Amino acid sequence: MKTTTLYRPVGEKEMILIIEAGFKKFPPRLEWQPIFYPVLNEEYASEIAEKWNTRDEAGNYLGFVTRFEVQEEMINRYPAQNVGARNHNELWIPSEELDHFNGAIVGGIEVIKVFIGRDFEKTANNDITNLINVVKTN
Repeated sequence: MKTTTLYRPVGEKEMILIIEAGFKKFPPRLEWQPIFYPVLNEEYASEIAEKWNTRDEAGNYLGFVTRFEVQEEMINRYPAQNVGARNHNELWIPSEELDHFNGAIVGGIEVIKVFIGRDFEKTANNDITNLINVVKTN
């Protein structure tokens, strides 16, 4: 089985849900979110986590970069979408297909970077504290 490496930048709330799922799946999209969009390269995921997630109060000013493997046959269903610069490429997975997409994740979801915004004060979640201490990028 061939796999492709994908990345997903997330804030604290989504990271907690990933932890609660045993690092095996991404949580359902919110009602107003029509797509799930993993990105195709670490550089772009890091850019989003550092420049956007760390400025988002709803994500507690934390940006996590996750990395995961997905079966290639699943990836091939969704053409890459370029949304800006040359490296700003992502897949657009319709929200209603996220469970099926999650089923194609091979292994687990790994946290490879953590960015901390200037306005971050603390987290009440011990797992998030541990991730910050182990993976912290800045």
